[in-house]
Amino acid sequence: MRVDQRADAVATIVALVDASQPLCGTTHLVCIDGPSGAGKTTLAHDVAADLAAPTVHMDDLYPGWDGLRAGTHRAQEWLVGPLMEGLPARYRRWDWAAHEYAEWVQLPASEVVVLEGCGAGALPAGKAASVLVWVEAEESVRRARGLARDPGYAPFWDGWAAQERRLYEADRTWERADLFLDTTTDRR
Repeated sequence: MRVDQRADAVATIVALVDASQPLCGTTHLVCIDGPSGAGKTTLAHDVAADLAAPTVHMDDLYPGWDGLRAGTHRAQEWLVGPLMEGLPARYRRWDWAAHEYAEWVQLPASEVVVLEGCGAGALPAGKAASVLVWVEAEESVRRARGLARDPGYAPFWDGWAAQERRLYEADRTWERADLFLDTTTDRR
């Protein structure tokens, strides 16, 4: 399904969650994926608020600028695996300033968990998603948004984008998405 407005997307995602079965143990996992600067975090915030669900940001799982694929393994190991077994999920937050994993963060028990960020819907964790959302925008728009949000990202943009291309070409995440959202014209 394709929608073009964020407000429509939030309502559609909530409806998809309501109509879905939990595939991550007893938890409805909502994965919001797509390349950097597409608007995943903003959408995830709105969806999580509407569903009263905790959000895990993939930015907290990647072990640095070269760790996109490793972050997807952390999502499986720390979040999806325990939830599938009916156990509480927790993760170690990556400290970008110290360049190392920091404290453990306990995920509160919830019927719905939102996992957002590049690689959120990547396999194998993506198989546990009750709802998978693909968010994208034109590259020039994404880059402008990403660098406006975090100017320190500039030296890493190209390397990260190359990791995204490899991951998405291998996983073809957008093909498994329940919802496709193009935010190119979204000025929010």
